[in-house]
Amino acid sequence: MRILVLNGPNLGRLGRRQPEIYGYVTLPEILATLRERAADDGHEIADLQTNHEGVLIDRLEQRDYDAILINPGAWTHYSYAIRDALAASDVNVAEIHISEVSEREPFRQINVLDGVCAHQVTGKGWMGYLAALDWLIENSAPRRIA
Repeated sequence: MRILVLNGPNLGRLGRRQPEIYGYVTLPEILATLRERAADDGHEIADLQTNHEGVLIDRLEQRDYDAILINPGAWTHYSYAIRDALAASDVNVAEIHISEVSEREPFRQINVLDGVCAHQVTGKGWMGYLAALDWLIENSAPRRIA
């Protein structure tokens, strides 16, 4: 199974950006750990981090994946375009947030992706990525091509 891991704006600076909130583990370190965990079960990780909404939507439209793990970052709170693209993907989507967004600023408590993500992990730090990956592996299957 091929799992697409998407990371939105500012997540390329994980490990250096507000480590008191997001920790010291970098995105390349997280991705290496995800690749290792996925490979242990015979799965493959494809990934993209972008600060550009259209680039992420273009990647979703390639439809060469069987499941999606996404940390949408700030897009969580306002991007109906990403919501629509995820809804059109026809695969399981697991949403991850490193911090507990429901306990942060009021604007962060708005999640326009509610209802299109089958699973959500919040407030578990970078380890939430592993929890989301495990859920996808247990609850997804390779896409059947007609």
